[in-house]
Amino acid sequence: MDYTLLLNNFSKHITLTKKEQEFTLSLFDYKKLHSKDTLLEQGDICKQSAFVLNGCLRGFTIDSNGFEHVLSFAPKDWWIGDMYSLISKKPGNLNIETMMDSEVALLSKKNQDILYDRVPKFERFFRIIIEKSLVAFQQRLNDNLSLTAQDRYLKFCKTYPQLINEIPQKQIAAYIGVTPEFLSKLRAKQAKAK
Repeated sequence: MDYTLLLNNFSKHITLTKKEQEFTLSLFDYKKLHSKDTLLEQGDICKQSAFVLNGCLRGFTIDSNGFEHVLSFAPKDWWIGDMYSLISKKPGNLNIETMMDSEVALLSKKNQDILYDRVPKFERFFRIIIEKSLVAFQQRLNDNLSLTAQDRYLKFCKTYPQLINEIPQKQIAAYIGVTPEFLSKLRAKQAKAK
């Protein structure tokens, strides 16, 4: 398996020796997933983080009326997991599912703790990842409260340009909080404006 993408992701924030790279990679599990495979179900305890080597995953919740609310997408070179459940070791509220055939590198919480102990610079790496995730989550919450649907769609396009034509329109609609029909009108309006 080629872990170049994962090693490049680490190198954005920390520098690893060849020996540290080999040790780190030995702690990951590799998994190929098909479209619509479930990596985590709402109510389960999240025991691992996933780094997307190829494909795309989504994190979503299902409300009491059965409506899906997409909280995040994780395309190639992104991390995904239920942080609340992973850290608290309590049942989570997040479902994680593949949007298309995907390949992921999985790091269990146990192995992440081993990494912290044996390669302490990973505490810095994951602190930065978690800080960025927290900032993105807070900004997304603020955007949902203050931006128009059109502005939320434009922000989606800026954040996930590679997904605009790759994932179903209903998933994008669930992410920005509108119906697929309304999103279709937004897209038509945007196309006319160009």
